[in-house]
Amino acid sequence: MENTKNTKAVLVLGATGGIGGEMLRQLAAAGWQVRALTRGETPSPRGDGVAWLRGDALSRADVLAAAKGCAVIVHAVNPPGYRHWGRLVLPMLDNTIAAAIAEGATIVLPGTVYNFGPDAFPRLAENAPQHPQTRKGAIRVELEARLERASTQGARVLIVRAGDFFGPRAGNNWFSQGLVKPGQSVRSVLYPGAPGVGHQWSYLPDVAHTMLQLLAMRATLPAFARFHMAGHWDHDGRQMTGAIARVLEQATGTPPAIRRFPWWLVALASPFVATLREMREMRYLWQTPLQMDNAQLLAVLGREPHTPLDEAVRATLQGMGNLQKAAGKKNAPGLPAR
Repeated sequence: MENTKNTKAVLVLGATGGIGGEMLRQLAAAGWQVRALTRGETPSPRGDGVAWLRGDALSRADVLAAAKGCAVIVHAVNPPGYRHWGRLVLPMLDNTIAAAIAEGATIVLPGTVYNFGPDAFPRLAENAPQHPQTRKGAIRVELEARLERASTQGARVLIVRAGDFFGPRAGNNWFSQGLVKPGQSVRSVLYPGAPGVGHQWSYLPDVAHTMLQLLAMRATLPAFARFHMAGHWDHDGRQMTGAIARVLEQATGTPPAIRRFPWWLVALASPFVATLREMREMRYLWQTPLQMDNAQLLAVLGREPHTPLDEAVRATLQGMGNLQKAAGKKNAPGLPAR
């Protein structure tokens, strides 16, 4: 059915979030006719070709109407504030699936590593067994199972799995909620990982670029296609903090201190703060190495979009407002500029 649609029309769910927003920007820049569903007030026209529609991903009627005539639906939506995650995630997905089947559309999903337990570690391929250790991981397994069933009912599915996101507008993520605080001068970097344990990172613009490249060849892919990105593999837990320190030292003349993340404080406060509960549940991913195998992606694309680490970190800190603070400190009265 997809060839009867406008093959360049796409609906983005979760367009105000990290990956949804990055996909929206890159799709629009690539000439797609982009629609974005939002629960809040629709933004004023900005000349970027994006049509903002008022609606809710929890309303099937809203999603069906917004997806009318679309060839692609980007499902990057999460419950507001990650509250009631277990109760809302699957109903939102079911609405996307219903719309994709009705339109013969391709669903694009940013995958997570929560689906996997230690039996799949340390090197993670697409066909690794999915035996999650957490409630959130079990929901993600069910989510992908529903998508696989949908791929036999007229929809197509593209899942791109990556490590922890970071980027200029990445939203909620470990980089901006754990390592560095947005909008502040950075005197120290808090690292959550165990010493010497590798960790997987993914620069958000690279992830979106990969998704766009795969979308361009979606007709040649299986109806249910999954790909893993290598991203930035921090083999000993020092590569990311080292890049942050180098970028900040260039901006201020002084490198930040690297300190251990206060897991004890998360444990103390997690009963009262939903975000901290989520962070605590995912701690196991910082205690054991998990590296993504991108051989299948390379076989299809030839190469993976990859921004050098220092360049990606610099853009991230700039977007988070940390380098503006650093520049102000560097050039403050009484402090000679270097």
